[in-house]
Amino acid sequence: MTATTDHKRTEREDAVWTLLEEVKDPEVPVLSVVDLGIVRNVSFEDGEPLVTITPTYSGCPAMNMIETEIIAALKKAGYPGVDVKTVLSPAWTTDWMSEAGRRKLEDYGIAPPAHATTDKRALLGEDPVLRCPHCGSTDTRKISEFGSTACKAHYVCNSCLEPFDYFKCI
Repeated sequence: MTATTDHKRTEREDAVWTLLEEVKDPEVPVLSVVDLGIVRNVSFEDGEPLVTITPTYSGCPAMNMIETEIIAALKKAGYPGVDVKTVLSPAWTTDWMSEAGRRKLEDYGIAPPAHATTDKRALLGEDPVLRCPHCGSTDTRKISEFGSTACKAHYVCNSCLEPFDYFKCI
């Protein structure tokens, strides 16, 4: 669970983080908003929770739904005055995704984004070497820059011949 502040979380803040683990990303429902790393902070103002989120990219169409779902989940849990604040800076990065989220993506059949690397392929206009989430082979190739959503690319495994999405590294 990532937060932008270094303070020790209170019990109430921990309770809200736990509730947010149940709010799923509408585009990749195997991930919670916490797994995805878009929840930046939880605090309380005037006794009510303030949840700060950062979109995966500024035009992400799922953000309105995510905000609605966060408010609904917290209201259902007894917080009537929930506020959600969206911040664009610092920009979200796939490095903010949890390790559990990366495993969930792979188990779901989506190749998780690569971690920071010294691989220079991108500088040469080449695609990253990806591991197939179905069979584990690295003999894969990109079919399309865009997969089921704009934040994913579409690949196929040359070993098992299964198609899969790759959650683009940002």
